[in-house]
Amino acid sequence: MKATVHVTLKSGVLDPEGKAVQHALETLGFSGVNGVRQGKYIEIDLSDADPVGTHDRVDAMCRQLLANTVIENYTIDISE
Repeated sequence: MKATVHVTLKSGVLDPEGKAVQHALETLGFSGVNGVRQGKYIEIDLSDADPVGTHDRVDAMCRQLLANTVIENYTIDISE
């Protein structure tokens, strides 16, 4: 199974990296960029066979290591 995890900052949390990317895009001539939020994309290959159990396991990974749940949200997608 493969798990993909998207980690993003919660609404209201400042994103200095996103602000730097927005500024760089404007400097390069890309107008109309009103905001940029940056996050993380994580792929995990697992030997699990049960999609529900896999989701629960990856959720525990996110809560314990992959995401700072105080300031970040995350979504999990499981595929075979």
